[in-house]
Amino acid sequence: MTFVIIPGLDGSDVHHWQSRWESEWLTPTIRIQPASWISPDLTDWSNAITRAVAQAPDHITFITHSLGCHALAHWLTQLSPPTRIKGAFLVAPPDPQAPTFPTDRLPTFTSLPTPRLPVPTVLVTSTDDPYCSPAAATRLARSWATPHIPLRDLGHINTASNLDLWPAGRDLLTAFVAGLGLEADSF
Repeated sequence: MTFVIIPGLDGSDVHHWQSRWESEWLTPTIRIQPASWISPDLTDWSNAITRAVAQAPDHITFITHSLGCHALAHWLTQLSPPTRIKGAFLVAPPDPQAPTFPTDRLPTFTSLPTPRLPVPTVLVTSTDDPYCSPAAATRLARSWATPHIPLRDLGHINTASNLDLWPAGRDLLTAFVAGLGLEADSF
């Protein structure tokens, strides 16, 4: 199995749990490489996801954070995903309808539909995320038709949350992958 990592706005720095998982825990991994990290463009991010999927030699599980959740949701619903895509672990999507959403930096992400996702997913959010209220997280989970795991007081579940390797997240990902019928000992 290959994990495809889709960070959020500006990418995930070296202290972010996604980067730590990529360098210290998960193998093999592929991180998307859009040209527009600072001023994200949805088409550019979608093309980066397509390139990452093309590089993956086997089954794929996505690990997304923040804006990456919306990029993947858009990508998944714009085409028939390859059967080797087994699932997506979605963490801390921002609410594009919230006043905290930086619409000036993210104009192509502001009015995306949120249809049912065509692969197994799980949504992990925080009860005190400044970019997504609990009500908005519930709305996204319902729209995407995904199980929702709200965690208490982890902020945006990013570097500022001081999660280190985020062991609880590792446990959630391991359980999610096992639920997909994939071997957990392959990572």
